[in-house]
Amino acid sequence: MELFPLIHTNFWDAVIAVPAVLLITQLIKVFMHVQPKYVPAIALAIGLIISIFISHRHSLLAGVFMGFFYGYAAIGNFAALKTIINSYKNKKKNNPLM
Repeated sequence: MELFPLIHTNFWDAVIAVPAVLLITQLIKVFMHVQPKYVPAIALAIGLIISIFISHRHSLLAGVFMGFFYGYAAIGNFAALKTIINSYKNKKKNNPLM
């Protein structure tokens, strides 16, 4: 008797699903003019939808588990990219030689 589902992380999870969640979230943000405070919830919902209905449709528990990873990985990647860009802009603004 298995208490937890066997979850295989593969190429789909790392290279396609997380960027897909990030891309769809950004498209929704741009075209639907969503307030920034709702963007993480949208990314999480998209991650859950993709995981439950596409990549792990054989197991609801696996779909929910991996959906949280998809959503939170997209949120983390967006936050890291935004921090890097803001840091670069501030460094460039404070250092005219750059």
